[in-house]
Amino acid sequence: MTMFRLALALCLCCAALPAQTAIHTWELKEIELTASSKYANPYTDVECWLDLKGPGFSKRIYGFWDGGQMFRMRVVAPAPGTWTWTSGSNQPADTGLNRKSGSFAARNWTEADKQANPNRRGFLRSTPNGHALQYADGTPFFLVGDTWIGAATWRLPLTGAPVDPNWEPTPGVTFEAAVQYRKRQGFNSVSMIAAFPTWASDQYANTYADRNGIYLRNAWEAFGVLVDGKTPTAKAMHDEQGYRSFEILPNRDGLADFDRVVPHYFQSLDRKMQYLSDQGFIPMLETIRRDVAPAWKAYFKFNESFSRFVQYIAARYGAYNFIFSKVHFDIYLKNYSITGAEFNEALNYHYKKYGPMPFGQPVTALIDHSTAVTFGHGDEAPWITMHATGNKPRDHGIYAAIEALFRLSPPYPALDLEPYYTGWMHQNNVVAGERPTPDSDRDNYFSRAQMYGCVLSGGLAGHVHGTAAYDVSVDTEPAGARPYFWQALRYRSAAYMKSLARFVMSEGPRYRELELTSDALTPGRADESRDAGLDGWSFMMRTASKDFALLYFENQTRRARSTGWNPNSPYTFAWFNTQSGEWQAGATLRADANGELQLPAFPGGLDVADTDWAAKITAQKGAN
Repeated sequence: MTMFRLALALCLCCAALPAQTAIHTWELKEIELTASSKYANPYTDVECWLDLKGPGFSKRIYGFWDGGQMFRMRVVAPAPGTWTWTSGSNQPADTGLNRKSGSFAARNWTEADKQANPNRRGFLRSTPNGHALQYADGTPFFLVGDTWIGAATWRLPLTGAPVDPNWEPTPGVTFEAAVQYRKRQGFNSVSMIAAFPTWASDQYANTYADRNGIYLRNAWEAFGVLVDGKTPTAKAMHDEQGYRSFEILPNRDGLADFDRVVPHYFQSLDRKMQYLSDQGFIPMLETIRRDVAPAWKAYFKFNESFSRFVQYIAARYGAYNFIFSKVHFDIYLKNYSITGAEFNEALNYHYKKYGPMPFGQPVTALIDHSTAVTFGHGDEAPWITMHATGNKPRDHGIYAAIEALFRLSPPYPALDLEPYYTGWMHQNNVVAGERPTPDSDRDNYFSRAQMYGCVLSGGLAGHVHGTAAYDVSVDTEPAGARPYFWQALRYRSAAYMKSLARFVMSEGPRYRELELTSDALTPGRADESRDAGLDGWSFMMRTASKDFALLYFENQTRRARSTGWNPNSPYTFAWFNTQSGEWQAGATLRADANGELQLPAFPGGLDVADTDWAAKITAQKGAN
């Protein structure tokens, strides 16, 4: 064969093979399939998937219906190399969905690429000891989150407009501006609910039951929008184009058809999730708020129907670096929610049917008190891979729940979710009978105290900050009992979160080795401190090798002694200002023959703290 014929044969051979596209590892790749048949309800009638194979990986990835006859599968390549896929569905005669195949190549990001966007380091994983989080490449991740529960809707629009790098919160805030502002403050996560199916500013009250006495919602009030001259309706929760997450059944008192999603709504959410990913954020995305579940359970086959929606969110967003909260269960109120056991039954049903997240992202739930208490641990709730605590109670009482999570076996990371809301003048946001003025020193102190107290009670996965503007009230509506979102963005409490992360990660990844040792501080509590308060307690976590510890002292804490250190060993003690985020010069301390340290007086020479302080103790290198 001549060289010309050989080259021609090679060209023809290559032309006969499907083109192979190249992506980076952990970069979303979308595969579109068009069904050959039309279905009465593609959302319920069709289940499609692709079997994805690559280096060290072979799993089924489910797709989702995206309107018309369009189905999409979203995947990532966790490792460099060649990846292949083959499609299938529960409709074997559909030639558009079955037996399609393809391949693509994946290559690693450069270190400069990863520095530009840490999401390129891979999806979140538990650390080997189970107590904290890290990227897939082992880089530590400490979550610094904010509570934007209504941000998936029109309330925080994604406009595509550039953001002034010096922008300060003002009316008319956009999604991009808010993300960029929090990014400047050191945040790396926001929490959002994906869908509010029955919430609208309509002819019904914010909390109402249908003709059968089944409650359809227990929604946030649309202040100033009254349905009968005195009762507010619900906040509207459509997207920027006016789409709602589910179709609404006619002549059923506003009941959502939970078996018919509206893909256009989720296409709007797609763009926000992509923007967060591009900015290096790892959002916590939740399915629904608990208040829409009573009608769902009353009128639909709940385990199957709710499981289908959970899987829709998992399939649609499963190729993003995110934390999946499978339900927003902020409180159980009879008639206004189903029970935690009922949610757990449905979520266990989903887990048994679909298994864990194929790309391994953490799965949890927003909770009122503790996910382990409400849902269980291990085999009781196999769908949970990261535990969480919530905001009941909003005082010292929450710390025992976090410590209990830390002590579970096997250990899971524990995340603290908005234990206190700055700016919320509400009876549910009271500490020991005290309800501070919004954004006052005391209000911000309560927020700060729970940041440090929760983390040093074992919440090493990170902390989610909260304000009274969790509903994302905009300036075109009366704010009522809560501040406008742009106002709450300015609260000083958010600035303390960056300091918290700087403090926790001051020794790099070593914080992941910390163990509970608050009982090694004496006195651990001031005599007059209250269990229902946030004054007078001290906290400490220390490594098993006794060479590193982080401490926190609330306002009114007494100067302490600490036991359990290496006897006769020198240590460096340094105070950390929780408000400015600055370290003070370290001082040398020496443990006595019994391993006890006398800690120094608080800054200013005080034996009783007049504000809160954090501190770090490290063993001096080369010391005997």
